[in-house]
Amino acid sequence: MSTFTSTLPDDLLQQLSEKAKQLSLPKNKLIEKALRIYLEQLNRAEYIRSYKLLSEDEDTLLLAEEGMIEYLNQLDKE
Repeated sequence: MSTFTSTLPDDLLQQLSEKAKQLSLPKNKLIEKALRIYLEQLNRAEYIRSYKLLSEDEDTLLLAEEGMIEYLNQLDKE
């Protein structure tokens, strides 16, 4: 595991200390969990944005429709 050093605003560091104490967690574990959740949310937002862009692309919609028609035809054959 690597070591990371950073500076935080005093008020945020105070909140971190209080919450870590309240949850009986080391501060670094609380930061790790919060950062993982935040990065996951950023990824989700990026996926949503990209899907919205694709939904506005006429060529992509036509390709998806053709794929669904083929998929339904395969289901009917089974």
